[in-house]
Amino acid sequence: MSAKPPLHIVLCAPRGFCAGVVRAIDVVETALKLHGAPVYVRHEIVHNKYVVDSLRAKGVVFVKELSEVPAGDRPVIFSAHGVAKSIPAEAERRGLATIDATCPLVTKVHREAQAHHKRGRHVILIGHVGHPEVVGTIGQLPPGSVTLVSESADVETLTFPDARELAYVTQTTLSVDDTRDVIEALTRRFPAIHAPPLGDICYATTNRQEAIKRAAKLVEAVVVVGAANSSNSQRLREVAEREGCRISVLVPGIEAIDWSLFDGVKTLAITAGASAPEVLVERILDGFAERFAINVETLTTADESMFFPLPRMLREGSPA
Repeated sequence: MSAKPPLHIVLCAPRGFCAGVVRAIDVVETALKLHGAPVYVRHEIVHNKYVVDSLRAKGVVFVKELSEVPAGDRPVIFSAHGVAKSIPAEAERRGLATIDATCPLVTKVHREAQAHHKRGRHVILIGHVGHPEVVGTIGQLPPGSVTLVSESADVETLTFPDARELAYVTQTTLSVDDTRDVIEALTRRFPAIHAPPLGDICYATTNRQEAIKRAAKLVEAVVVVGAANSSNSQRLREVAEREGCRISVLVPGIEAIDWSLFDGVKTLAITAGASAPEVLVERILDGFAERFAINVETLTTADESMFFPLPRMLREGSPA
């Protein structure tokens, strides 16, 4: 039997679950303990099939819209991405018991947008069309109050009355580099535009991108563990590509890996998006260990201690 080829693996840290994702999953788990199954969740609680399937097996019912939730006292949980104001209003009209698992950092962006609107400013949102977080942020304000831009080229087509006050906010999971280009375009075209008091890109997004940015310079290939519909995971893959990594793939788990891509590769970095559980990373490491003689080094660029408490109704064990 021929010896396994050597492979040096750089394991990025931080990686995987952020505080907002931990909180959202804990919200669902705690609701199940307090109320029993079924518990309803509007949309995926986080963008990860493994997490969603695990919760579904415990009695969670995921729905696209509130109209799918039967009348009664079963809790309905809003996902970590946040929802438009019309959603809790609809739940209240129907008498549904709700629990909000929106990430506090997304809620911060909602409040910034609302504050700008109250001051008479038109809000420009930097984000991706159709992403649940973007839909939720736009839905905080009356129709026509928010303009969405995705890239710097979009900024060039914007027109507003000269006297119109403007402000911008951003989707929390975008690439720091991508938002920088759009923000520069906005401030160039509209020098008086109001910026957020603090950046809207979340700490976890920034930390994971910084880790993969450094790791990608050291390796031939990068594996990002995360779902295709996870914005922060897609951005990690893009960051690695921009750093010149010739192989950069996003996979939901070990079953999706094309092992032939790594023939002849001697150095590899692995990271995971903020909604990907560590068990998926461990399985992929095991998969490489079966095929290569691996040597694992951890590259740590930040220590994370952020913690978000559960909603009060769950901390106190009260009914939804």
